[in-house]
Amino acid sequence: MGAKDSIRRRFNEVGRVFFKIGSGIFMSQLSVVVPCFNEVETIIKLLEKVIGQPCVGQVVVVDDGSTDGSVERLQNFSHPKLQAVFFPKNKGKGAAIRQGFELVTLPYVIIQDADLEYSPDEYQKMLEVMINNDADAVFGSRFMTAGPRRAIYYWHRVGNLLLTTLSNCLTNIYLTDMETCHKMIKLEFVKKLDLRENRFGIEPEITAKLGKLNAVIYEVPIQYKARSYDQGKKIGWKDGVSAVRVIVKYSLLRFPK
Repeated sequence: MGAKDSIRRRFNEVGRVFFKIGSGIFMSQLSVVVPCFNEVETIIKLLEKVIGQPCVGQVVVVDDGSTDGSVERLQNFSHPKLQAVFFPKNKGKGAAIRQGFELVTLPYVIIQDADLEYSPDEYQKMLEVMINNDADAVFGSRFMTAGPRRAIYYWHRVGNLLLTTLSNCLTNIYLTDMETCHKMIKLEFVKKLDLRENRFGIEPEITAKLGKLNAVIYEVPIQYKARSYDQGKKIGWKDGVSAVRVIVKYSLLRFPK
């Protein structure tokens, strides 16, 4: 075992001890990237919940050309942990996440949608799994049932299952929810991903490239409050078709480790 492996093991042993003593000791180790597009009703509520998590030390919100008043809400909201970036026009969720990944600095990074479908209350659990298992990434699965779940959009579930299965086949990684937004990743892997996708294809691209990097990935069940298209849901069937292209492209493409 080399010196780097020894240091890495010692660091994670210390992390496990901290969690056993009390989760509050292991604080401010998480950077949160929040892509935001037209979420005026939820963005401030979401940021308040994110900032209120003891493990969060940095929040990077990237407004993706919102036109509904989200920009003004963000400009009037400040906090020492918060950094806001504003795109003059819409570039896509993937572009916003890439921008956020360029700015994160803490040891662990998670993606957080701005619509409150995913709860920041899951961070501590995911971070504990990350530390205790020396994982390189932890995915929050919406389909490993963790509590009440809204019964909505059956064909979305079928599409997600098909995309996850295709991804599993090409990456040889067994996941139940490849498309989940809640992906927590070590900073060192975030900086190696070299992401290219501009829209929702960013999710399968991240998964495929983590596979190419031989990342150790764990899944944990999370709660998920699905919303309808009337409530602002944006992903559509065209994004599902594009996801097939992304899965095949990045699973088969050679990627430097």
